[in-house]
Amino acid sequence: MKKKLLLHSCCAPCTSGVLWQLEDYDITLIFYNPNIDTEAEYNKRLYALDDYIQRVNSEQGLDIKIVSVPYNHDEFVSLTKGLENEKEGGKRCSICFAMRLDYVAKYAKDNGFDLFATTLTVSPHKNFQIINDIGSSLAEKYKTEYLASNFKKNNGYLISIQNSKKYGIYRQNYCGCNPNL
Repeated sequence: MKKKLLLHSCCAPCTSGVLWQLEDYDITLIFYNPNIDTEAEYNKRLYALDDYIQRVNSEQGLDIKIVSVPYNHDEFVSLTKGLENEKEGGKRCSICFAMRLDYVAKYAKDNGFDLFATTLTVSPHKNFQIINDIGSSLAEKYKTEYLASNFKKNNGYLISIQNSKKYGIYRQNYCGCNPNL
């Protein structure tokens, strides 16, 4: 019997570079991204994820589900107040990772998942060690298991680009918090 994995999905492109690396798990995705700067962008990314997963489920006979958390950008804004002009990779990112993974870890624990993980480590712009340290700390806090990863290995990022082209996936050109940084 496969372990039940709650996988935080930041977007469809990153998810497309990760799913194939997790074939040994029963996967449910969770789309929780209050860092995204507008509700329109949030919905665009959620729609792209839903469309991609429907296609993958149909093509591969899978039953991957998506838990969608309602948009609430105020959470991100209040936690990162004063860090608005920081470049990607700075303190604001660590706060954002912790905010999202905390929600995911608690959800995993409260809803009977065996472990949780995130697609964030597929990005070459994200520090996988910081993300894994946060995930491991939250696993201890919630008494659950975190799947440490560096999904950019094994060409995860390259595959995300290829899958974006193959499936016509909307591929945003910024993380979410501010397209000008």
